[in-house]
Amino acid sequence: MMDRSNDCAPVAAGGKTLTKDEAVAFLTARVSPIDGTETLALDAALGRVLAEPVMSPIDVPGWDNSAMDGYAIRHADLAAHEGRLPVAQRIPAGAVGEPLAPGTAARIFTGAPVPEGADTVVVQEVCEASDGQVRIPLDVKAGANVRRAGEDIRTGAEVIAAGTRLLPAHLGLAASVGVARLVVRRRLRVAMLSSGDELVLPGEPLGPGQIYNSNRSMLMGLLQSWGCEVVELGIVADDLESTVAAMARGAREADLIIASGGVSVGEEDHIKPAVERLGRLELHQVKIRPGKPLAFGEVQGTPLLGCPGNPVSLFVTAVLFARPLIRRMQGIAGELDVRPLRIRAGFDWPRPDKRLEFQRARLERGADGELEVAVYPSRSSAVLSSVAWADGLVQLQPGRVVERGDPVEFLPFGELLH
Repeated sequence: MMDRSNDCAPVAAGGKTLTKDEAVAFLTARVSPIDGTETLALDAALGRVLAEPVMSPIDVPGWDNSAMDGYAIRHADLAAHEGRLPVAQRIPAGAVGEPLAPGTAARIFTGAPVPEGADTVVVQEVCEASDGQVRIPLDVKAGANVRRAGEDIRTGAEVIAAGTRLLPAHLGLAASVGVARLVVRRRLRVAMLSSGDELVLPGEPLGPGQIYNSNRSMLMGLLQSWGCEVVELGIVADDLESTVAAMARGAREADLIIASGGVSVGEEDHIKPAVERLGRLELHQVKIRPGKPLAFGEVQGTPLLGCPGNPVSLFVTAVLFARPLIRRMQGIAGELDVRPLRIRAGFDWPRPDKRLEFQRARLERGADGELEVAVYPSRSSAVLSSVAWADGLVQLQPGRVVERGDPVEFLPFGELLH
């Protein structure tokens, strides 16, 4: 949903062209988290955004237990019996032993409850067992290898915070405290349209001047990887009325509209006038390369992000701007943007642009075995194969000449696609 709390702020579309960071801040300030939750079983909650915190109803561990396979003893008995103790019982995981009689040891296994009276577990590797007895070194540390009750989690503690996008470890953590169902936010519905008379779906024959619509598949994949429910608006013809109709449908059926193509100012670019007919335009350019044409506004109360039609430009603007916008609307807590890694350049960049550049890049091993950043040789925003070649983007500052070995800022796809 659009956040109308800052309607008096200056409208970027009528003022200066924003930097990348300014644009991210502007976009995420204009929306708020969507309403609506559902309760799911753990197995169905992967990738969803937690709406209510998970509180532990139990201690973890629930009792003092052994961290190793070995022997449970009363430490004071070691010196008194010169390290030789009879083995009085055997306690496997899942069983509960008897209270430990003074002057005896218990054979114990990882995870088994430490018997009452024992205060130390000695690993089996340092012990010598024979004829029902065990010899234990006298220098064993008291309290060793015992995991105390509640050492990991206490009853009533918050174990997963609201706003967390659930990963496998979170599901395991919820299971460890006995929580079987989680309250999550409903999926964000994103309406997706591709603008252009030249576009044809894969599998259909190409006519003169036509190309396959790679943007649809790529953008859908990005939205799905970010946990969205996709509403397809299809390929929209290059005319104003068709664009207006598609946007109006998107506003009815989705929480956010993302368009690819038609965001520039040419005679066949209809995103801007369509937005202005149905709502208002608040942003139309950012100071980056590729991806300078970027539109943002609202259509009948629904936010719209318009990305360039060139496939590389679409990919770059989607991961840089659509991702944090979507994360904000999903109610994900914490940082919405990705912090770049500083890694040395494995390339020279003698002719920098006046704008912040995002070039397709990947990590490779240099001659000395250290990681360095390699860039794709072409700057063209139409070469989609460069995105498949890359495993990240290198962020190049305006006007900065880069020489091989200089530190550069690398944005890994592993973060951008999450």
